[in-house]
Amino acid sequence: MESPVAIVTAASAGIGAACARELARRGRRVSLLARGPAVLELARELGGLGTQGSVASADDLQRLVGATLAAWGRIDAVVCNAGHPAKGDLLDVPDAAWHEGLDLLFLSAVRLARLVTPVMERQGGGAFVNVSSFAAEEPSQPRPVSSALRAALGSFTKLHADRYAAAGIRMNAVLPGWVETHEVPVGERARIPMGRAADPAEIARVVAFLLSSEASYVTGASLRVDGGLLRGS
Repeated sequence: MESPVAIVTAASAGIGAACARELARRGRRVSLLARGPAVLELARELGGLGTQGSVASADDLQRLVGATLAAWGRIDAVVCNAGHPAKGDLLDVPDAAWHEGLDLLFLSAVRLARLVTPVMERQGGGAFVNVSSFAAEEPSQPRPVSSALRAALGSFTKLHADRYAAAGIRMNAVLPGWVETHEVPVGERARIPMGRAADPAEIARVVAFLLSSEASYVTGASLRVDGGLLRGS
């Protein structure tokens, strides 16, 4: 049998690149999207397909899915990863920043699901993982756009999981805590029970598990990968 195919967005660095490497290591063919040319180099390294574009662009997502199907004729898994939206005080964030965040964090997942779900239905199944944030459950005042829209992403994840479970299509989300790809704010490291931020590879291994047959009965979940940072239920 041919190796399964996985799409990973925002894949040139950080969590996205770690997911691409982990999925390739597990034998998946990877189709990668990111804005910069580094994604093309990573795709070559992994023997995959690279597309330059933004996860916030509907046209770029269409190109990504089209190129993947043209190359391999199927899509078995999607990792919807994205960058970081604007920060600011809650009521000082302008409308434009909210709209940009909507495209980046929420509509990216909706649009990819709209494009890929019919493909998975024809194939008899597949799996999505949306890379979210602990801010979806514990809103952060300096990050109102991320907090609000990642919470919305959690709701979409559950809605899609309910709607398409009978078709063998699963959708879950991972909620990373602080990750070493970005500077951890002063005082935040001390709040983490494990005493450190995550390596991106640790997030990637959880993503790969949720995409695998080992997680075949897991759908609609938002799984914290935060070193124990959030203590609420």
